[in-house]
Amino acid sequence: MSDHGEVFTPRWLVDDMLDLVKSETERIDSRFLEPACGSGNFLLPVLERKLAAVQARHGRSDFEKRHYALFALMCVYGIELLPDNVAECRDNLAATLVRFLGPSAGNEWYRAALAVLSVNVVQGNALKMTDASGEAILFPEWGYLGRGKFQRRDFRLDDLTQRASAAVGLFEAFEEHEIFTPVRTYAAMTVKEIAG
Repeated sequence: MSDHGEVFTPRWLVDDMLDLVKSETERIDSRFLEPACGSGNFLLPVLERKLAAVQARHGRSDFEKRHYALFALMCVYGIELLPDNVAECRDNLAATLVRFLGPSAGNEWYRAALAVLSVNVVQGNALKMTDASGEAILFPEWGYLGRGKFQRRDFRLDDLTQRASAAVGLFEAFEEHEIFTPVRTYAAMTVKEIAG
């Protein structure tokens, strides 16, 4: 623990902190990045709040509930230095989604969740913005297109962090799409294709 500076934040403190941005935690499409995610102490409550919003807005339709729940998971990101924490965080988030969906969702949704988490929760160094192999961290931007289709575009984290500096000054005459170019764009995918 002391070798890596791990700090375990109590749930009550996490909830108090998330209440400061309550409206964002209740938006299904808001994106959260925890740069030292550990086993998911912050990401799990964020996902739980997003899933509560999914239930409130889409709970009457199993189809929409499932797809928006997966989309909520797609909007949660983490970076963690220690591989055992990365695995535990992914497992915790996937289990939370599966519990929410219930046993009728089937194994395909669990596999899709694991596929999403394999790219959304990265082993790496947030300060250096590199993954475990020393390469630039890539994060997917997921979008739900409706009718069971998802879109994925991958971006370099170090490019995305330039967003704040691009908001003013030299780049203010440019549109966002002229500055931020995805490394890769995928064809629209179904849950089955994501679970692949």
